[in-house]
Amino acid sequence: MDILQTVGLIFGIIVGNGALVIPLFLWNRSESRADMRHMDNKLEAYRLETKAMIQAIHDEMKDFHNRLFSLEERFKK
Repeated sequence: MDILQTVGLIFGIIVGNGALVIPLFLWNRSESRADMRHMDNKLEAYRLETKAMIQAIHDEMKDFHNRLFSLEERFKK
């Protein structure tokens, strides 16, 4: 009977440990995925903002070039 109790105790410890660790592992994984989605959204927003800034710089350079060209044409006449 003593060996049966020891085996039952070990089995109970393993089951109890699994009953605690598995839900914590699944919760940690879901939190990690939520953080990853949040970071992906932030990175996408930064990418769009950077793209808009680059486009604005490009447009400003083009406008500056056009104004410079018109000034040169005016001085040539």
